[in-house]
Amino acid sequence: MSPGFNWANVAVRAASALVLGGGALFSVWVFPLDPPIWRAPFLAMIAVGGVLLSLEWSVMATPRAGVSATLVTGIAVLAVILLAFGGFYGPAWTVIIGGAALAAWAAGRAGDPARDGAYGVFYIAPACLVLVWLIESPQGRGWTLMLFACTWAADILAYVAGNLLGGPRLWPRFSPNKTWAGFFGGLAGATAAAVAMAAIFMRLSLAGAALIGFLGGLATMGGDLWESMLKRRFGVKDSGDLIPGHGGLMDRVDGMMFAVMVFAVARLVVRFGWAH
Repeated sequence: MSPGFNWANVAVRAASALVLGGGALFSVWVFPLDPPIWRAPFLAMIAVGGVLLSLEWSVMATPRAGVSATLVTGIAVLAVILLAFGGFYGPAWTVIIGGAALAAWAAGRAGDPARDGAYGVFYIAPACLVLVWLIESPQGRGWTLMLFACTWAADILAYVAGNLLGGPRLWPRFSPNKTWAGFFGGLAGATAAAVAMAAIFMRLSLAGAALIGFLGGLATMGGDLWESMLKRRFGVKDSGDLIPGHGGLMDRVDGMMFAVMVFAVARLVVRFGWAH
């Protein structure tokens, strides 16, 4: 066992994950039920999450723009989420483009790089839109549960394997604490979790689920590394301090924001008969 394994931090992270994960699972589980009011918990989760991510991004990336950048990004993301829940996906993508342009203007007007304002909308809003689309699709609850299980398992197994086994660093320039042991542990966890979810909740071949889980695990860790690079660029350790043991909400869902795109592509492919 690694002498550097921080069991106190594990306990804090686990407690935070149980609270957040429990709420997320409840919102997914009740989503397909009638009457439509049972859509409200999932809508609330995505809406609150999108606004908090917008706030964290604006504070981290466009600090001079302050309230204006936060409002533009948050309103654009919230509008995209509401349009997606209404089934208006085309207009939602139009709002993403327009919101990014307005966020760029707000950031540039305040002296921040305009591209950083625009990127906040492009970073957050499409992931929220696609997550809504995923749960609304056939077998949506199963797909969403598999996404959550895949990303959570990748994070947990990467953290545990990296701390217990140590070894060579994965990308020390941007994320000095991540190791190759954690990388392979995360891939194994994501793959196993996807197979388990498919076996329990879905009409999907286990081989197909394993491939989706593997690719989802890659995307999860890619998203984590991408956010580490962004934080290094902006000179911050965490995107915020909202979640004990994790930092900001973006630190918790950075991998899922990438993985949901992989699951969306997989869902489209399966729709045409692959992996059954």
